[in-house]
Amino acid sequence: MIRLILIAIPVSLFFILSILTLPLTWIIGLFSRQAKDKISYFLVTKTFFLVRLASGVKLEIRGRENIPKNQAVLYVANHRSYFDIILNYSILPPLMGFVSKIEIKKVPILAQWMENMHCLFLDRSTPKEGLKMIHEGVDKLKSGISIFIFPEGTRAKSDDSIAEFKGGSLKMAEKANIPIVPVAINNTSAIFEDQFPFIKKAHVIIEYCQPIILSELGKEEKKFLARDVHNVIESKVLEHMKEI
Repeated sequence: MIRLILIAIPVSLFFILSILTLPLTWIIGLFSRQAKDKISYFLVTKTFFLVRLASGVKLEIRGRENIPKNQAVLYVANHRSYFDIILNYSILPPLMGFVSKIEIKKVPILAQWMENMHCLFLDRSTPKEGLKMIHEGVDKLKSGISIFIFPEGTRAKSDDSIAEFKGGSLKMAEKANIPIVPVAINNTSAIFEDQFPFIKKAHVIIEYCQPIILSELGKEEKKFLARDVHNVIESKVLEHMKEI
């Protein structure tokens, strides 16, 4: 309960301050999108960092050197918890947006901050809407903004049950001609989801695997890209399970 209260403090303050900061970032964005990005990223990532500290998580980061520098990348990860987003935002360099389900766009304040952070909203109602999101992602990647996706489409129930990856979103990387960085995430659900609504200290491992350079792949390799990225992540997750 104490950890939950500690987390609630910075989150509550952030949403209260949003009454002032969201209009402010909108006004600043009229004159400088770069300034708006810097302010938004600073406020959100620092809040997430405070949440990370308050949760008491023992975070082990591996493979940071595998993240290509000075260019956008497509991060592809398994998904277990809301903390997957919180922790990765507190680690990774700017700018970066996550792909979220369209329903989140209906949540006031949260949706506005996500748009500030270049997040994408996936509408699965029709193939046309899904294709529209991919095109938006390609535009962001080409402009230097990294995208983080969870191709399982939903949160898994355990670390050893990674669902098949939906390959559509991975096409963003090929169309934008940028690397894919597979991300293996272990044990984030132990922080919150496993004992909802309480927060528990947990050992989490996040590994950024060797980047996949699509220009170096053959036609047949690209055909099975989603499967191969899935296998890379799954093997790392299973390997890390022995250490937790």
